[in-house]
Amino acid sequence: MNGANILCESLLANDVDVCFANPGTSEMHFVAALDAKPRMRCVLGLFEGVVTGAADGYARMADKPAATLLHLGPGLGNGLANLHNARRAFTPMINIVGDHATYHLKYDSALTSDIDSLARPMSQWVHRIRSANDVANATKQAYQAAVTMPGIATLILPANAAWDEVDNVPALRAEVPRPGRVNPSALRAAATAIRGGRQVAVLLAGRATRAEGLAIADRLTQGFGVRVLVPTANARVERGRGRVPVTRVPHAPDAAMEVLRDVETLVLLGAPEPVSFFAYPGKPSRLLDPNCEIVELAAQGDDLLNALAQLADEVGAPAKIKPTKGRATPDGAPHEFSGEAITLAISQMLPENAIVCDEAVTSGRSFFAFSEEAAPHDYLQVTGGAIGIGFPMAVGAAVACPDRKVIAMQADGSGMYTVQGLWTQAREKLDIVTVVFSNRTYAILQNEMRNVGVDHYGQNAQRMLHLDNPSLDWVSIARGMGVEGGRATNMSEFTKLFREALSRREPFLIEAVLP
Repeated sequence: MNGANILCESLLANDVDVCFANPGTSEMHFVAALDAKPRMRCVLGLFEGVVTGAADGYARMADKPAATLLHLGPGLGNGLANLHNARRAFTPMINIVGDHATYHLKYDSALTSDIDSLARPMSQWVHRIRSANDVANATKQAYQAAVTMPGIATLILPANAAWDEVDNVPALRAEVPRPGRVNPSALRAAATAIRGGRQVAVLLAGRATRAEGLAIADRLTQGFGVRVLVPTANARVERGRGRVPVTRVPHAPDAAMEVLRDVETLVLLGAPEPVSFFAYPGKPSRLLDPNCEIVELAAQGDDLLNALAQLADEVGAPAKIKPTKGRATPDGAPHEFSGEAITLAISQMLPENAIVCDEAVTSGRSFFAFSEEAAPHDYLQVTGGAIGIGFPMAVGAAVACPDRKVIAMQADGSGMYTVQGLWTQAREKLDIVTVVFSNRTYAILQNEMRNVGVDHYGQNAQRMLHLDNPSLDWVSIARGMGVEGGRATNMSEFTKLFREALSRREPFLIEAVLP
């Protein structure tokens, strides 16, 4: 029994049974250990950003961490952007990062780097394994950290800690502490504001955005007129017919300030105070009225559902209510071929219990409004603003929920960041329908140019904001990765392709070529 074997056994002892991997030489003993444990599902990503993004999507849907396997500092560095998104989503994840043998580090060979410093900005917990005998306890601590915070735990595994034998150290199962209790003073402050007739809103994140949490929040709405909000970007929201609709704080600061303008008390449950995504000349960073009272009732890692239920009980909110209905999805087939028309069609045809992974950025922004009364579904977004999570997030969600259809709404520009995710979709035969909104431009950046006051720009800026000359051929790219696809240039073609894709059980890509 060597360190690599005990690492694999320790992960399995804590029900971590999926490893998204892109290994290298220093991880070969761990690869051999994984090979000896068929219960561990190993999913290869051809780029580390696919690996970390898939682990994020997996944990959001499985409600437990996956492991990642990354090769030294450069491999970790390649995965940092989607670790940033996972950190903002409070996603539980255990990164295994290989390193040189401890005695080899002093020679500063080509792949030597400061892995600890690379890991810390995107990890809530980092530990360098000292020896093979440290592996079992370190893995237990990593699991405890990942699920308790919740967040990213990174284990650095020196090669000799993997290949050295252990001294009869068993795999250890972690004991996870109970979530923190609700602060009584915060509960009183929130209840006082609600009973006092103030304009109160609750901003929900984490487990509070599941159907059960939204139903509890709806008791506050129907009993006291409390508004239910979610942040601009969310790890997972359970939406659709039979579920309580919520208002999402808009991305644009002016629109966000309008939504928040009348809020006198904002109660936070697992969410931070809403602030502007970027700084803009002459506009405030904080979006709330300066006189707005902020009450943090519960933070990530606390029992958010219990905190919400305690607040509803404290103010005497009605226990039995008829759930608030959302806006009906508009009827009729759209004729104009646009991002809005496509998201409407997706909302109309959405399968029951689908998982929607949204990185459509600009073209898909109308989906949230159209889908309030669509078929029940889970809605996942890019949470940290680092684009390139769409393809990988869909991979992870499909691995976590193989019996559910995954719909990936993907912008063309951000899709090229982790296009290798299509290959993993094909290899794993994942049930994913990808819609690429091909506008051949970084449309969101053109909007941002206007937001900072630049209305006219010349050739240099044009060349940085447009994706044509040459245009991307997404059907050919997909087929080159092993994914079948088709191209739509009007709504009739799109509807036909989307229906065909829904009838399949393997990945399919639709390139929607927008005018």
